[in-house]
Amino acid sequence: MAEVTQITTLDNGPFIVKGAVEVLDAQGNLFPSEREVIALCRCGGSTTKPFCDGAHAKLGFQSAERALGQASVEG
Repeated sequence: MAEVTQITTLDNGPFIVKGAVEVLDAQGNLFPSEREVIALCRCGGSTTKPFCDGAHAKLGFQSAERALGQASVEG
């Protein structure tokens, strides 16, 4: 079985992505990253988007998401 990539939502912070992943922009261009763990911005204030630079702490970003039961994705 292939290893699963894990995305964790931090309270009032970024998405932490652990495992193999490619991050693409809207045109399909690859954002280079050699790391096995990356942090993706959720607050919109990062100067290194799509990656987190800690701006959420300065901006007072507040998240409200909580997983509620079994999630489903329809495509």
